[in-house]
Amino acid sequence: MAAVVLHGTLNLSKQQFGATAAAVNVIQHAAYSSEVRPIKKPALSQMRKGAGGRSSFNGVVATVFGSTGFLGRYVTNELGKHGTQLILPYRGDNYEVFRMKLVGDLGQVYFHPFELRDEESIRQAVKYSNVVVNLIGRDWETKNYKFNDVNVEGARRLARISREMGVEKFIHLSALNATPNPQPKMILKGSGVLRSKYFGELAVREEFPDAVILRPSIIYGLEDRWLMHHSNFIRVNGFRFPLYKKGHGITKMPVSVDDIATAIYEIIKNPDSAGKVYQAVGPHRYSLHDLMLWIMSEIRKGQEDGFSVSDLRFDPIQIAKILFFENLPGTPVAAMHRETLELEATTDVVDYSLPTLVELGMKPTPLSDQITWLLKPYHHMNYITSSVGDFDKSVHFKLLLEPLAFFHSRLW
Repeated sequence: MAAVVLHGTLNLSKQQFGATAAAVNVIQHAAYSSEVRPIKKPALSQMRKGAGGRSSFNGVVATVFGSTGFLGRYVTNELGKHGTQLILPYRGDNYEVFRMKLVGDLGQVYFHPFELRDEESIRQAVKYSNVVVNLIGRDWETKNYKFNDVNVEGARRLARISREMGVEKFIHLSALNATPNPQPKMILKGSGVLRSKYFGELAVREEFPDAVILRPSIIYGLEDRWLMHHSNFIRVNGFRFPLYKKGHGITKMPVSVDDIATAIYEIIKNPDSAGKVYQAVGPHRYSLHDLMLWIMSEIRKGQEDGFSVSDLRFDPIQIAKILFFENLPGTPVAAMHRETLELEATTDVVDYSLPTLVELGMKPTPLSDQITWLLKPYHHMNYITSSVGDFDKSVHFKLLLEPLAFFHSRLW
């Protein structure tokens, strides 16, 4: 009798499970909307579980390419703290990526070796995901990877395979000033990075028409390649900070790395983001010359101490240093590379007909809120115990208010 009851119970359980699975195959309630939506990969394992946080599961399985880079660390942490299950492809030594396991609880973060030219390894990395984020990019060329190999064909390959494997949302990181014809500054043909980023966007659109493209300005944050680049002693030439045209006529809208990470999470949540292009810029526009004076003041190398901004075009010592470090094997030392200088000398151009971070419900972080503590480890004469007034900041730069007014009108 007991066997009969047990058998009947198992049959009833199977029927209930089948009914639940059938219901799951039709609809799923989104965390960000009261309306139902069809899901492409119906499975009980993809249903939301928990109250939120790193130990929960929000129903999103995301593969993040480029997770070991500067931006990738912030993106994976932002996704992980909201309960996203992460698949992190990597190449090289696995110990370099294993520190990322802390962004999620046990069982939330998976690692998979891959190679950008190996399509099978890419398929294995995205086969269980409903979101793919491409943060892979190349700022300088190597003998193995040129700009076109990474920023164009690599992006195309990731988008195509993601579409073939049924991925619901593909997010591609581009660049704010991406253009087919960049204006030359330090390189005769203009920036190869900006040119390849532009054609990379076209390649992604061809393979994944609903892909979301994010165009960031200069990204700053802890261990970035912008503030740290200017604070490095190799970048300094004696008491001079060389800049193209002394930074005059060049304006920048730097954006916080935390804002970029939050923007990617908001794009994943937003059902209306499919096929859009978002421009990620900070709330203020600065002159590059004033920015350098600001950085000098923050690291205690003010004009009263004899430091000044010089014109890079007429500084043969600095040009020789750039050419020397550029031809060394491996990563350019202190980001001393002509491509880096070309990007630095390019003014940020914002198309205000396209959505920005404000349309994602965000308020961009001003650079003034973070620059002091970001540059604290790079203080000149850091061994001196300073008192109030010892290192007064005497820089009074002109803030260009047009973008600020634009953001203010959208926020309020």
